[in-house]
Amino acid sequence: MTGEECAPGPEEFRAEARRWLATAADPLDRQEEWGSGDDSVAVFENWTEQEEREHTDRIRAWERTRHDGGWGALGWPREYGGRELPAYYEQLYRAEEAAFDVPRRTEVFPVTQQLVAPAIRIWGSEEQKRRWLGPMLRTDELACQLFSETEAGSDLAAVRTRATREGDGWVLRGHKIWTSGARVATWGVAVCRTDPDAAKHTGITVFLVRMDAPGVTVRPIRQMTGGSSFNEVYLDEVAVPDSDRLGPVGQGWRVTLTVLAAERLDSGGLGLDNADRALDLARHLPRPLTGGEQQQAADLFVRTLCQRLTGLRVTAALVAGREPGAGASVGKLHATATMRATTDLVTQLLGPRLAADTGEWGTFAWTEHLLGAPGYSIAGGSDEIQRNILAERVLGLPKEPKGTMR
Repeated sequence: MTGEECAPGPEEFRAEARRWLATAADPLDRQEEWGSGDDSVAVFENWTEQEEREHTDRIRAWERTRHDGGWGALGWPREYGGRELPAYYEQLYRAEEAAFDVPRRTEVFPVTQQLVAPAIRIWGSEEQKRRWLGPMLRTDELACQLFSETEAGSDLAAVRTRATREGDGWVLRGHKIWTSGARVATWGVAVCRTDPDAAKHTGITVFLVRMDAPGVTVRPIRQMTGGSSFNEVYLDEVAVPDSDRLGPVGQGWRVTLTVLAAERLDSGGLGLDNADRALDLARHLPRPLTGGEQQQAADLFVRTLCQRLTGLRVTAALVAGREPGAGASVGKLHATATMRATTDLVTQLLGPRLAADTGEWGTFAWTEHLLGAPGYSIAGGSDEIQRNILAERVLGLPKEPKGTMR
């Protein structure tokens, strides 16, 4: 009998989750929840390195408590600490957890648990699965993505970071950019070119790199919001053993697509949180909503529902160990559209209170969303790239013509 066949029903599961959460965390005071506490809706946090490390430690402590209590890795096999439950049970659990005072996860946690771990499950050797999956799902190990490069733009297959065979291992030389969590991660998933003479998509290999290895340098990038959530990562003669190579040599593009598909799904996670907060703002506005505002709020609610349903399909594929396909691109496009709709609704509801910091709770804080949300139309593959994927792989349209140099 499989885990799904003997799974508790949704209502039974939610009741069980509530009972456990009541023993592990303090409940939020529903009467004081709106208008008090943290009103941050930042898409990219504005922490110093020390603040990022302290917050990471708090989240990690909670994730370990959750995992050890049997509420982490819900859809994963029991050998990795999971319960083999249907993929949507994770969302059922999150709905219950939202009523309790627990740390809000930063990007490095879903990257580790929902992007990197599933890729290792699909592409890793048995030894790599034993070595990494349990610690990553429990967050003993955290991972960041060493994907983007300034020269490659949205074309990730144009990476220039080189990995050269030397003895029994590899030496990495190159530069990565826009890396979230690089200051707190223990591992980086690096996409490297190993055969410069091969076709662009076949000369790539993926490695897991220790972020404290000699030759790895992390430099924060200042954002227009004032924070430094992103980083540049320099790889200067970094030695990596072959045992830390993920997937076959030269087949790294397929490995990368597995991670990107999950990223396109996960990129909407924070967007959904902020959309829910915007709908709460509409409910608590100290005046009646206009007809147009009601329409905008209803549209945003429907978008969040569609996004969650799309996410369930992709999550189910990843948890089952399958490549999720183009459905992840649909989810990514839903996510960026939801974030834009959230901005539009909040701008309409708050008006001038969004532009001036009067100290009023839940007003000026939305500038962090307004300034950060556009970044998600680029992160994880731009919206234009997602539309090309859907046009070519789903609709079967001809590929976009390539320009020729004169």
